[in-house]
Amino acid sequence: MLLILWATPRSISTAFEWMMRQRGDFECFHEPWNELYYYGEDRRSQRDGHVPARPGHHYASFWDEISVLAQAQNMFVKDFAYSVEHHLDDAKLSAMTHTFLIRDPKRVVQGLGHHWPDCTWDEVGFGPLHRLFAQIADRDGTPPPVIDASDLIGDPEGTIRAYCDAVGIRFVAEALEWSQGERTEVSWYGEGSGPWHDALRQSSGFHKPPTEYPPLEDTPRLQGLYERSLPLYADMLAHKLGPAALLG
Repeated sequence: MLLILWATPRSISTAFEWMMRQRGDFECFHEPWNELYYYGEDRRSQRDGHVPARPGHHYASFWDEISVLAQAQNMFVKDFAYSVEHHLDDAKLSAMTHTFLIRDPKRVVQGLGHHWPDCTWDEVGFGPLHRLFAQIADRDGTPPPVIDASDLIGDPEGTIRAYCDAVGIRFVAEALEWSQGERTEVSWYGEGSGPWHDALRQSSGFHKPPTEYPPLEDTPRLQGLYERSLPLYADMLAHKLGPAALLG
């Protein structure tokens, strides 16, 4: 199985990936296409253009690598649709099991704007994410699985049970908890995980991040990105999986 979690930045997606790593039955990749987007030889962004590209690191070579690996074992990838939508043809899409994680765009834009005040519409992620969601739904005749970050925080066991049921994998209760500490597995080659994963380092499970941000109204450009994201989020939210009922 090649299981993909498509998300937006700042959506608690790396904590979800960390949970998948605790399971022990999936080989996990952390944002490989996002790394290519910023640091590959065929990079799509010059945000960190001063960082040398990794030799031989291309979209095509990574697809060849993960396609071979997925024939021998279960693979999990967490990434952002904006990083790779230009590279996804029908054959590649058909080789994946697609799932989606969304979050209130206010928190997404606030969090991303905190790190990157000049973040672009594509980097916020909702436009490409919604396009991919609609494409998969149209192709399959039914919406792919969607979970919401508020459910992941409010009812992690029920939400993960519903996710596992939807994609046909076993639920592993022990994977919902982990020890605090460094997260080198989710560091990027370019700039490292830096402050992006401070909350994850300090966590031992799915909890509401403690970070508080200035109101979006203080930055009209970010407010505009939020307002543009809101209807796309609402459309996907209408299709989300509800947390599975827990048996006493």
